[in-house]
Amino acid sequence: MSRTVCALFALSVFVPAAPTAASEPLTIAQAIDEALQHNLSLLAERASLTIADAQMIAAKLRPNPVFSFSADHLDWLGTGYNAQNNGGPPEIAWRVDVPLERGGKRDARVALASVVRSAAEAQFADAVRTLRQDVTLACIDVMSARASRDLLADNLHTFEDLVRVNRARLVAGSIAASEARRSEVAMLQFRATVVRADLDLAAANAKLRSLLGRPPGDEIAIADDLRGAAPAEGLEVSGLRRLAIESRPDLRALQLGQTRSTADLRLQEALGRVDYTVGAEYRRQQGIAGTGNSVGLFFSAPLPFSNRNQGEIARATAELTQTDRQIAAREAQIAADVESAFHEFATTRDLVASIEADLIGSATRARDTAEYTYRAGGGTLLELLDAQRAFNDTMQSYVDAQASLRRAATRLNGAVGTEVIP
Repeated sequence: MSRTVCALFALSVFVPAAPTAASEPLTIAQAIDEALQHNLSLLAERASLTIADAQMIAAKLRPNPVFSFSADHLDWLGTGYNAQNNGGPPEIAWRVDVPLERGGKRDARVALASVVRSAAEAQFADAVRTLRQDVTLACIDVMSARASRDLLADNLHTFEDLVRVNRARLVAGSIAASEARRSEVAMLQFRATVVRADLDLAAANAKLRSLLGRPPGDEIAIADDLRGAAPAEGLEVSGLRRLAIESRPDLRALQLGQTRSTADLRLQEALGRVDYTVGAEYRRQQGIAGTGNSVGLFFSAPLPFSNRNQGEIARATAELTQTDRQIAAREAQIAADVESAFHEFATTRDLVASIEADLIGSATRARDTAEYTYRAGGGTLLELLDAQRAFNDTMQSYVDAQASLRRAATRLNGAVGTEVIP
């Protein structure tokens, strides 16, 4: 196998250091599934569906009848009702009033609650879309940080081996003491870089743990490879924009919000119509000359001289206009998101291909040549260090470009609202 091919596969064969609290490696798909089950923010968002179901139950309820009982003219003060004072008689009454809703208020409430439930589902789907993107990006950050750390650790082994060789050459009198010290300084500088890489890996793990809902201290290993993004040739921005308009749940939530505003307007108009109340009463009188029973019928309705629910009707109308403008703004934002994400993906894909075709092989050969020449006594330490740094920069650029390509693919999938790049 050529040195170029070896360098291309170097990122996948590095052996990471043993973690302190290691768990089973996760694929990105497994990490997403775990986050969907345990992410605290998503669990809170899921509660909105239960709230919407409760609102539907409340919307279907009818007004309760009102039962009244009265006892009038009771001789508790000892007056004594008789023919002389002509007081009383005591009366006992039972009455039931039934409200009669008009204007289709119940149907309007049910229609509004149904749209609210659908909007809550769309908002939850958008929360899932956002969480999928966040978890995928966090996994890519972990993979990128680990690949960078392993690349630096591998190069640190090279510097440590160089220091051991130079110490042996110093003892043999082949090099000066200053050159041996310079190689040790270069090794120590690179060791500090490895420490910083460990900190970056720890920060990436902490972010991913939070998204997965795991406790602190649990180090997460990702089983996927940075080279997972497919070339995805043949994609067009215009087609992706149309697909995004059809697929994005946040736009669907706004469209349902428009329907909700329309249903709310109808409900407020219905609430502006007065309701009637009908009632019936049974009354018993216990007089000095005998007893009497009577029945009463009642009808009442408010007179809408002032309050006809004008304020709520105006509010619902304004919200409907506001939602129309929000939908137009979101469609424009989606188009911009898709275009930006597609441009980022295409540019990064070309960058990765350029690094693989032009830089890695040349940097590897230059590094190996400088190392062989230095060990043979035909080159200087400065030339070897320059070649090693060029190789390190090239491989780090390759790691960063691969991670950027995976991030760009993830952002493009998120902008479209469905997976267009595996």
